[in-house]
Amino acid sequence: MGRVLYYHWVMKPTSDILDATFAALADPTRRAILARLATGEASVAELAEPFDMTQPAISKHLKVLERAGLISRGREAQRRPRRLEPRPLAEATDWIERYRKIWEGNFKRLDAVLQELKHKQKKTIDELLDVVRPKPNKKRRTR
Repeated sequence: MGRVLYYHWVMKPTSDILDATFAALADPTRRAILARLATGEASVAELAEPFDMTQPAISKHLKVLERAGLISRGREAQRRPRRLEPRPLAEATDWIERYRKIWEGNFKRLDAVLQELKHKQKKTIDELLDVVRPKPNKKRRTR
């Protein structure tokens, strides 16, 4: 499969979802809203309560979260509670986890290289000290 085809079939769909998720998570107000919804569903008024902003401003944040698929809107008579949708967060977590494993491997290899360099440095220093240190004279005992 060519690179362009691979990108469009494999990377691009995931990329759009992840882009929307990470863009939504980039704002602290939206992260706070998600944290609140993790405890249970809530109305717009309940979600707006702890923030010093207008309800239309909160509604804009909610629309961003809805477009990213992070929350959904229910319907209970006149009430339209919002609830957390875990799937996009799980997908973002899976994506991050893949890269965490890669970086973990890179760090382990770097640690091994640093340990080897430390060992070589210590060996070199010991060799230099052997050259510059005066050798103790061995005194012979006479009988």
